[in-house]
Amino acid sequence: MSAAPPKILRRQNRPAILISGAMVICVAAVVFFFDPSKNHFYPVCLFHKYTGLECPGCGATRAVYALLHGNFPAALHDNVLLVALIFLSVIRGGWLALEKTRGQKNAVFFPSRFFWPLLMTALIFGVVRNLPWFAFLSPD
Repeated sequence: MSAAPPKILRRQNRPAILISGAMVICVAAVVFFFDPSKNHFYPVCLFHKYTGLECPGCGATRAVYALLHGNFPAALHDNVLLVALIFLSVIRGGWLALEKTRGQKNAVFFPSRFFWPLLMTALIFGVVRNLPWFAFLSPD
């Protein structure tokens, strides 16, 4: 069992957390006020542009826009993987907050054991959404 980090290190994390939170709020505000299907200043998916195929992230900005406007079915249509990841992240964040309140100091939001299953899920989703039988997973 490792010792808890000194208080000075934990205090140094606060500005990074505040800045990250402010950035998320700013990006969410831009997406909320500017519809990705009508405004063309959003980044273009280069994979889709050059191959014509949908990557696992295609439709993610439109899905976020739909979620921010309370249109859950449209969000699922645009990118079901992103909606599932947001849902799981909220659950994981709640679980982590509960663990922190119980005094577990070493709880981590994204343990390394989650990396490979998440990567494989994204790759499988990227392949499956381009198959003709699963065209309903494509945002276009």
